[in-house]
Amino acid sequence: MSEQLRVGMVGYAFMGAAHSTAWRTVNHAFDLPLSARMTAVSGRSPEGVAAAAAKLGWDEHTTDWRSLIERDDIDLIDICTPGDTHAEIALAALAAGKHVLCEKPLANTVAEAREMADAAAQAATSGVWAMCGFNYRRVPAVALMRQMVAGGRIGTIRHVRAQYLQDWIVDPSFPLVWRLRKELAGSGALGDIGAHIIDMTQFVTGQSIASVSALTETFIKQRPLTAESAGLSAAAADGSGLGDVTVDDAALFLARLDGGAVATYEATRFATGRKNALRVEVNGSLGSLAFDFERQNELEFYDAALPSAEQGFSRILVTEADHPYIAAWWPPGHGIGYEHTFTHEVRDLIEAIAAGQQPTPSFADALQVQLVLDAVSRSAESAQWTTVESALQRA
Repeated sequence: MSEQLRVGMVGYAFMGAAHSTAWRTVNHAFDLPLSARMTAVSGRSPEGVAAAAAKLGWDEHTTDWRSLIERDDIDLIDICTPGDTHAEIALAALAAGKHVLCEKPLANTVAEAREMADAAAQAATSGVWAMCGFNYRRVPAVALMRQMVAGGRIGTIRHVRAQYLQDWIVDPSFPLVWRLRKELAGSGALGDIGAHIIDMTQFVTGQSIASVSALTETFIKQRPLTAESAGLSAAAADGSGLGDVTVDDAALFLARLDGGAVATYEATRFATGRKNALRVEVNGSLGSLAFDFERQNELEFYDAALPSAEQGFSRILVTEADHPYIAAWWPPGHGIGYEHTFTHEVRDLIEAIAAGQQPTPSFADALQVQLVLDAVSRSAESAQWTTVESALQRA
């Protein structure tokens, strides 16, 4: 490896830790044209960011993210902060000629996302690249699912079903963390986990969501205030009273895809007993494919072309060397985990940057997801079918 890709990361909590693992691991697993260097990490707390840098493997740390952008020895800015800061950081980084990896959803509003996509398109003309971090695309079973759909194995797509179920805020005493405040998070379950299944189904099927009919619900309207929160955790309630929850706890919607398929989506943080249950099923004229993240290394396949006596869902154990990404890891039958999706993500990003090619999902792809989120919100408010505006381009 003759060159380095020198990374500056903003944020160090849940996603920051996941991304750090990826940057630390990627060149040990894959032979790549660039070597990732974990140059510096920034965060608001001097003590917190210092401890994170030492634990996660960063060379330096700072409390000023702008200083990362100003440095000549940083090539890429990795944004792992709440959604209200994504646009400001990404726009500044792109203007300074830095590549950008930004966590999903791209922004809190369509206007911000569109500005980011426009800036990314302009930067690309100078060989500066931007990618949004929808990590579930990089689950090998999901990548295989896309390959099989594209290869015609299930024929014409007719139905899509997608669920993302969690339960981490079922307890009314859980405090008012930043993810429950619209001004910081943009939306609740819809943007946080619904964005994943929107992107994942569009990725797998190659079809965009064209229109939606939605409802959203906030089950617990107020929660105890807390002085500090990060990731999915928070300090104990500080005794200062209750604050309003200003995002959705659950979002459900019907959809029509632009390729003719119909779909159902469900994203909730109130599925008691479900910790991180993401499931997508695609039904076609020649068969079906189903993926369940709780069985991450498996893909279910129904082949309707088989004789009726042999038909039934079969399990594909996605651990063979010729499955996507798997050759870098373990012998067949040895599963991989959540953290590997981020390693695969930065592998693809490094390869695209080295090749001078647009990494995917691009900011334009992420804008398309943002447009769906916006349409779902508007549909829930109006109780009417709502058309999804189309982004100018999708990579």
